[in-house]
Amino acid sequence: MTNLHDFAATGIDGQEIDLSSYDGSVVLVVNTASKCGLTPQYQGLQELQDAYHERGFTVLGFPCDQFANQEPGTEDEIAAFCERNYGVSFPMFAKIDVNGKGAHPLYQWLKDQKGGLLGGAIKWNFTKFLVGRDGSVLDRYAPTTEPGKIAGDIEAALG
Repeated sequence: MTNLHDFAATGIDGQEIDLSSYDGSVVLVVNTASKCGLTPQYQGLQELQDAYHERGFTVLGFPCDQFANQEPGTEDEIAAFCERNYGVSFPMFAKIDVNGKGAHPLYQWLKDQKGGLLGGAIKWNFTKFLVGRDGSVLDRYAPTTEPGKIAGDIEAALG
């Protein structure tokens, strides 16, 4: 059976990251954008990272430019923006597609596991997937769901 730990993705620094390195951790996978009305959610995501990291939780940010060209920057520009404006310390990845033929295999799998209102397609920036310690998808959250509203589910997943 496939799980999060079966995938790899390119980090924002260009290094390949084997997601099996998150085996045993609770993970929140989020497609992000720097020029979106929801961009301030970076702050809430960082707050979750700060609150739960010591207990085995991490946020994984995947920049995506498929929604109204709201992530036009290069990886270096995205990383600098996130650090400068939100103090992001959680892992960020290279820009990917989350929908369509070019969708990253991780996102193809996430959508298969937890479809959304649009039959599985990612509706907008900041769609969130909570993944348990065993690598299985526990839940999917709408772009407008504030990160803080997920805290109870993270607590439950951490045990």
